[in-house]
Amino acid sequence: MRWRLGIHPNYKVVDTCAGEFPSATPYYYSSYEEENESEPLGQDGIVILGSGPNRIGQGVEFDYCCVRAGLALRELGYKTIMVNSNPETVSTDFDISDKLYFEPLTLEDVLEIVRVEQARGVIVQLGGQTPLKLAKGLEAAGIPILGTSPDAIDIAEDRRRFEALARKLGVTQPPNGTVTGVEEAIAVAAEVGYPVLVRPSYVLGGRAMEIVYDEASLRNYFRHAVRASPEHPVLIDRFLEDAFEADVDAIADGRRCVIGGVMQHIEDAGVHSGDSACVLPPYLLEERHVDEMRRYTKAFAEALGVVGLINVQFAVMGGTVYVLEVNPRGSRTVPFVSKATGVPLAKLAAAVMTGRTLDELGVGDEIPMPYVAVKEAVFPFSKLPNVDTLLGPEMRSTGEVMGIADSFGMAFAKAQIAADQGLPLEGGVLVTVNDLDKPTVLPIVRRFHEMGFRVYATEGTSRYLRARGIPTEFVTKVYEGRPNPADLIVSGDVKLLINTPLGKLTQRDDYYIRRAALQHRVPYMTTMSAASAACDAVLALKSRKGGVRCLQEWYEIARTVNGEQGSGLSRGAFLADARRVPLGGPAEPGTTERRA
Repeated sequence: MRWRLGIHPNYKVVDTCAGEFPSATPYYYSSYEEENESEPLGQDGIVILGSGPNRIGQGVEFDYCCVRAGLALRELGYKTIMVNSNPETVSTDFDISDKLYFEPLTLEDVLEIVRVEQARGVIVQLGGQTPLKLAKGLEAAGIPILGTSPDAIDIAEDRRRFEALARKLGVTQPPNGTVTGVEEAIAVAAEVGYPVLVRPSYVLGGRAMEIVYDEASLRNYFRHAVRASPEHPVLIDRFLEDAFEADVDAIADGRRCVIGGVMQHIEDAGVHSGDSACVLPPYLLEERHVDEMRRYTKAFAEALGVVGLINVQFAVMGGTVYVLEVNPRGSRTVPFVSKATGVPLAKLAAAVMTGRTLDELGVGDEIPMPYVAVKEAVFPFSKLPNVDTLLGPEMRSTGEVMGIADSFGMAFAKAQIAADQGLPLEGGVLVTVNDLDKPTVLPIVRRFHEMGFRVYATEGTSRYLRARGIPTEFVTKVYEGRPNPADLIVSGDVKLLINTPLGKLTQRDDYYIRRAALQHRVPYMTTMSAASAACDAVLALKSRKGGVRCLQEWYEIARTVNGEQGSGLSRGAFLADARRVPLGGPAEPGTTERRA
């Protein structure tokens, strides 16, 4: 109605000097006034849609991508127009873009900005799911979308279209279905088999995603978590228990695809990729499975006509590689892969979206890493009272850190230090795990015992470990009396917690144990894979002293080992800054390189 009446907002400069001096910073906000203070940049300008407010479920990884892209476009001679509504992110700094609009990331607001700016095009694939949802609406309004086409984005997001593509490419998927109501969901779940992973489509950070084990829980999910409709279908996948998960980040120019890195998740399947620690290169996956993932990623990039970044999530179970989802956009792991390898993926993606090819940019194929990098998530649990620390398919982290070393154990140890979860070298380990995890935890606890740790365990776990020759000290459960595990944590006897609950009474009991560990800064592991990694890290810390190198030194080691000609870092002026300055700024002395 506003448009029919010719009513549009004008844009005013944010007065950063309180009227005392003329304001020079290019910040704008919309207002229904007569005067417009924003001078359009026209065809010299490119609009970058940011990720919106930082919140749980959306870290600053997408902000990183937008910042690197903005700086790259400036280097290529374009003017950049950032649209982002969070004043606390780096992308809103005055020296990052030529113009910045503090506006909501909705279709209506973005269309108004593009109407004023008359820019060359809009980049939607660097701000996560939020701007991605605007792609089809912008295209329908005649706005050029730079990079991957909105139709290709829709193929990846629409489960029916994506399933058809995967089938055409011969890529195995977990049994799945798309439903629009609870009765349909029950039928699909019965067909694919419980447990199932249920999630709404087009959501960010795994919001409302849940693992469901029976029909009653599925009905409850539809009653409380989502409202399904033909416009908002719910996806149901068979949940692959005991699977290894992996992420692949790659960049493509419509003709050629280059793998940025293949990362293996350390946490079990079912933990959101944004919450799981991951390691680059993979340390437990077979090389044939990794090669398969590379091949599938390139096939998806070619089939979708990806121009820019692509992220593919896989699971390996029983010798079969399954594709879980394909995201033709920047992912949360782009900063990690870029810093670990020295190849600035977001910067290259921005150049590719303006029409450059990977060959013109001097981007070589993926090179082997002669060191190990571990990404660890950072959680806000200590600031949120009464929130359980147990991880699941809904993302809960708010940031991440990274550790690099010449071995997995030392890299994981550095990442834990950076995440404020420094691992102990002595003391007590409290173990309370469900029956399914007891065989898996046995060799882990045996290693801790052999390293001189005292082992505390609740009744069932203690009985299992003692029967297999590991001395343990029995501890009553919280609801059984005192002293209980929470008491041992408070008194300082326990320095590390390994806990995997199962069952309602156990979950309530273990909740108090995990909260006690959190409040008293005791590191805790809630998956067997994380506990095994922690054991490797403690062994590395006890057996040798860790060293410190800046990112540039690690890149130099990679070039030396692989040979200068084999490195994608050594060719092309556009890549040259990766050799001098780590992406995101120079590293500070210390065991890790923290990301702002």
